[in-house]
Amino acid sequence: MSLDLFPLKKPDSESRRPVTAALKRFGLMVLETAKVIIISLAIILPIRYFLVQPFIVEGASMEPNFESNEYLIIDELSYRFNQPQRGEVIVFRYEKDPSQFFIKRVIGLPGEAVEIEDGKVLINDQPLAENYLDAHLNSRSHFDRIVLKAGQYFLMGDNRGNSLDSRVFGPVDSEFIVGRVWFRTWPFDRFSFFSPPQY
Repeated sequence: MSLDLFPLKKPDSESRRPVTAALKRFGLMVLETAKVIIISLAIILPIRYFLVQPFIVEGASMEPNFESNEYLIIDELSYRFNQPQRGEVIVFRYEKDPSQFFIKRVIGLPGEAVEIEDGKVLINDQPLAENYLDAHLNSRSHFDRIVLKAGQYFLMGDNRGNSLDSRVFGPVDSEFIVGRVWFRTWPFDRFSFFSPPQY
């Protein structure tokens, strides 16, 4: 009796070719995908961590110019070469809890004397014209004269009656400043780039 009732046929090279070609194509596809991901990360990560950073506004301290839940892009590069300018809106870390980020406007610069009388800001005894403020949101606050040291900035929210700022926690050292607000991306109908006001 023969044992070769169901002889096994060894696959020849012709039958192996489609499988080998498919595996090769799959391997090339995986390699190309990995390359794209690596190159993308090499480009995006430095931009994300050293040049720009997204920031979502929380609270009403900057109304009406910035409202809660607006999505901003922060320029982190400029302050590596230049100092903050008066009127720029910046994001900084809270000195007592660096995990917290605040958004405020630069009012006083290093070396300047800042005081507030009946809601009016005086810089070196001269009134500061702040056309970006809503008169209905301004408060008649008072702040005793202070002279800023080197590297210190006096920061205030645009909604003066509802802002925790340098009137409460004092001047902010430059080391805590993250960057300036560059542009607003959301909501789309309020998309805009920002530059400091002319005083």
